[in-house]
Amino acid sequence: MTSHAEPSELPGVTKEDEAPATGPVAKQPPPGFTPEGRIGSEGKVLNVFSHGILVVWGLLVTLPLLWAVMSSLKTDKQIFTSPWGLPSALHFDNWTRAWSKSNIGDFFLNTILVVGCSLIGTMLLGSMAAYILARFEFPGKRFIYFMFVGGMSFPIILALVPLFFVMKNMSLLNTFHGLILVYIAYSLPFTVFFLTSFFKTLPSSVAEAALIDGASHTRTFFQVMLPMAKPGLISVGIFNFLGQWNQYMLPTVLNTDEDKRVLTQGLVQLAASQQYKGDWSALFAGLVLAMLPVLAVYIVFQRQVQAGLTAGALK
Repeated sequence: MTSHAEPSELPGVTKEDEAPATGPVAKQPPPGFTPEGRIGSEGKVLNVFSHGILVVWGLLVTLPLLWAVMSSLKTDKQIFTSPWGLPSALHFDNWTRAWSKSNIGDFFLNTILVVGCSLIGTMLLGSMAAYILARFEFPGKRFIYFMFVGGMSFPIILALVPLFFVMKNMSLLNTFHGLILVYIAYSLPFTVFFLTSFFKTLPSSVAEAALIDGASHTRTFFQVMLPMAKPGLISVGIFNFLGQWNQYMLPTVLNTDEDKRVLTQGLVQLAASQQYKGDWSALFAGLVLAMLPVLAVYIVFQRQVQAGLTAGALK
C-alpha cells in the first residue's frame, strides 16, 4: 500500500498555502487598531479646530465691545494718550452728559417708539400671512409666497427714490407713523419666509381638534397655533429688532426732522459735529448706550432663539 502524506506535512508547504483560492484574501488590521479609535481621533482634531475658530470669532466680537466700554469711562485725554489701557477712574458722568447734553436720550426714546410699534406690526402681520400660506390652499398661493421671498433679495437702496416720492405724496415724510410703516414693509419678507417654514412643522391635528370643538379660524390662530409658534416668533423677532434698531439708511432719507431723529442718526450727527475736537468720551458713552438694549434683548432670549432656529431641523 502507498501512503499519502497530508499537504501540511509536505516539505515547504504551510497552512497559509492551504487557504482556498476562491476570492481575495482579506487583509487583517494591525494589532491594536480599532475603527472607533480612528473615528475618535478625527473627531478630536475637528473638535479642536472648530473650537479654535469659535474662540477667534468670539475675540473679534468681544474685544471691540470691551474697548468701547472702557473708552466711555475715560477722559478725553486718556482716550488719546492710552487708548488700550484701563481707565484710571470710572467716569460715569460721560454717560450722563451723553444722555442729556448730546440729546442721546431724545434719540433713544424716538427709537424705542418707532422700533417698538414697527416690531409689533411686523410680527402680527407677518405671522398671520405666514400661517395662511403654510396652512391653507388657494389660487395664487405660490405666487404670493415667492413675492415675499423676492422681497428679501431686492436691494433697499434701489427703492429709496420712488419710496421718497410715495411718502411725500402721502404726507408721511418726517413722521413717526410713516417711518413705522416703512419699517414694517422692510421686515415683512424675511418674517413671512421664516414663519411659513416654522408653521409647516407644527402638528395640524391640534388645529383640527380646535376647529372640531367649535373654535373659529381666528381663535385657533391666536389661542392655539400662535402660542405653539413661540420659539419661532421670538427668533424672528430678535432678528427684526436688530435690523430695525440699527437701521440708518431709511430714516436718513425719510426722516430729516431734527426733533424726530432716531438713535443711529443722532450718533452720526454727534460724530460729525466733533471733528478734531470734541467730547469723545461722551461719543463712546452714546455708542455703549445704543448697544446695551441689543445685548440685553439677546442675552435674555438666547435660549429661545436657539430653540426656534433648531425646531425645524428637530422635527
